[in-house]
Amino acid sequence: MSVLLPALWPLFVLLLLGGGLRYSGFPGDAFWGAAERLNYFLLFPALLFHHLAKAPFDDPALGQLALGVALGLGAGWLGLLGLRRLTGWSAARFGVFVQSTLRFNTYLGLALVAALGSANALALAAVMLALLVPSVNLLSVWALSAERHLPLRALLRPLASNPLILACLAGIAASLINLPLPPGSDRLLSMLGSASLPLGLLCVGAALKPSALRGTSLTLLLASAARLLAMPLLALAIARLLALPASMTGLLVLFFALPTAPTAYVLTRQLGGDAELMAGLITLQTLLSVLTLPLMLVMLTL
Repeated sequence: MSVLLPALWPLFVLLLLGGGLRYSGFPGDAFWGAAERLNYFLLFPALLFHHLAKAPFDDPALGQLALGVALGLGAGWLGLLGLRRLTGWSAARFGVFVQSTLRFNTYLGLALVAALGSANALALAAVMLALLVPSVNLLSVWALSAERHLPLRALLRPLASNPLILACLAGIAASLINLPLPPGSDRLLSMLGSASLPLGLLCVGAALKPSALRGTSLTLLLASAARLLAMPLLALAIARLLALPASMTGLLVLFFALPTAPTAYVLTRQLGGDAELMAGLITLQTLLSVLTLPLMLVMLTL
């Protein structure tokens, strides 16, 4: 705990600072949209490419880590499909629950890894993102569009233009072919990437909607518990079953313990989902993660 607190509290202060700045009107509403786009299309892809280009793809345990990710996502997805059959959720609500259970806040995740881990841990985290980001995006789009029976091409189109997925693919390719980069490239990518996480956390805080928590319902609480408690416990059980190394176990549990992604709100609005419910889940999960993330990380040390 003595190591966790100094690593965690600055991250949550950045979240609160972003919310406070947005509430105060500084530096203006136009700034936050521009900052999010800059991060999404340039800074965060640079960070992913930088670490994936140096990722240890020759590590024999990577196959086990990939299997752990697939089992965790698969179990969560099957559980959600079963609940939908029992409850009769519409696609508008089903898509929200899929995103609140399976999607994760990438900025907070990598910032935690950077604060708690090593350069190798960041590279492994980037590998996990390369596995998780396309998968959860595809499942989210399908869930929100389940009643429209979209063709596979329409489901895959958002993935083909996603800058995070493209950066992951480019970084993996650069690592596998040992692509020589021009002198100074490492420094440039490092500078771009180092700007991404603090800016991303400020934007996450600015995107929170406390008004969506008025009269917080049992639905919000149960859906948040599924993401923040049930999913990381499932990930821990899978990691123990696969006998993953401690470093990979920590990463698997961490990424399944993160609150859902703020960008889930945008996708929900675009595809006609229950945007008000999504806003409430994003806000509540982010606030509750102040308590649940330290709990899950401490549990790993037991």
